Amino acid sequence: MILGPVFEQFVNESPISVMSRATIEYALPASFLDGLFERSAESGYTKDLLFSTTVDLMSLVACGRAPHVQSAFQRIRERVPVTLKCVYEKLQHIETAVSAEMVRAVAGRCQGLITELGGACQPLLPGYRVRIIDGNHLAATQKRLKVTRGHSAGPLPGQSLAVLDPALMLVTEIIPCEDAHAQERALIGRVLPLVQKGDVWIEDRNFCTTDYLLGVAQRRAYFVARRHGNLAIQPQGEFGPGLETDTGWARERRVWVCRDGRGLLQTRLVRVRLKQPTEDGDTFVEILTNLPARVKAAKVAWLYLKRWKIEGTFHELTVALNCELNTLGYPKAALFGFCTAVVAYNVLAVLKAAMRAVHGEEKVEKEVSGYYMALEWGLVYAGMMIALPAQEWEVFGHMPAVELAGYLRDWASKINMDKIKKAPPRKPTKERTKRIKDDSPHLSTARLLDEVKKPRAAKTQVQNQR
Repeated sequence: MILGPVFEQFVNESPISVMSRATIEYALPASFLDGLFERSAESGYTKDLLFSTTVDLMSLVACGRAPHVQSAFQRIRERVPVTLKCVYEKLQHIETAVSAEMVRAVAGRCQGLITELGGACQPLLPGYRVRIIDGNHLAATQKRLKVTRGHSAGPLPGQSLAVLDPALMLVTEIIPCEDAHAQERALIGRVLPLVQKGDVWIEDRNFCTTDYLLGVAQRRAYFVARRHGNLAIQPQGEFGPGLETDTGWARERRVWVCRDGRGLLQTRLVRVRLKQPTEDGDTFVEILTNLPARVKAAKVAWLYLKRWKIEGTFHELTVALNCELNTLGYPKAALFGFCTAVVAYNVLAVLKAAMRAVHGEEKVEKEVSGYYMALEWGLVYAGMMIALPAQEWEVFGHMPAVELAGYLRDWASKINMDKIKKAPPRKPTKERTKRIKDDSPHLSTARLLDEVKKPRAAKTQVQNQR
């Protein structure tokens, strides 16, 4: 093998850690990151602290190997030629355009690797490039900044729009916004340039505006969007016959999307009468699409349901990775931390693609836990990097994608799938727990357990007397 017996030992004991480090070296080589910064930064500059070193430091936090930036700084202090104060100043001035370009560029390298692996998922709509978009607000931070002290409300450091490629399960684009209170609709102008001819974009009702739908259609692309209540439409004819789906009954009819009473865009309105109401109590959902008629109403409804894939991505970013650092109050720093976590998610997506190529898509989707993958990665990684220091991995940074894909498939075949298996789903609660109004602010758990045991002990005593 490339690195000898010590390397082989880690391959056999923790192939996921080896796969992740090799993929990181390929997708994020230092020269590539520093070149990216030089191209995309407008006002930022590099003096002593390289952008690649900043990414290395932040990745320790995003991947859970350090709880915060100061801890990560202590871990790699010998490689950081500046003080901790300078590191924080660097983080708070990294332009959001640089963070977004990092996600885009790394996703492009990961895409080539997944293609060579042959680990893509089955396409949602064969013949079309599908994209799913949704917004994500970063959680409130600690009130470390002077301007936030004294406020009872939690300070939000920003938000972003994320674009997911469901075939590769990669986040291909991040559109960051420092103003957490800005409406998602205000960012739509930055979404439309990403739309390509023949695309299918799936989005929630927040993106269902006249300008957005017109913009997608003008680019000769397609949308599948839940209708917003404020969007004016003019029906054409009656609904067609209903078709049963997994979640309800779908019917469709032609409508005009209107503005000021004037029809601007002819689309199809798919109305799904739900078998179970939504959490908001809605009994039906209306979906607008300009897909050709050969894509039936039931298929349109099914496509819209696939929005859950990006919700799963956000969940994994939150649970398996540390995408929201409550110690980073400055918006640019918080958004850079989030984008670094997205890059780590895309590395995990490459690992999952390798497993799909070896073990099959269905098994990986149903059984593999991103949380347990990230946990093993974090537990073994530090020791592995001591035994096999960074310079030992440089060979993967220059390796052709087709060659690295071969190694990844081989390592994926050695993974103990039981170690990263999802926990079985919990059964739904049959009855809601009744609320109990307590007189005291605290309870003794031991006394509660004793109270439960008393009737059982009395019953047992009676049975013994008989």
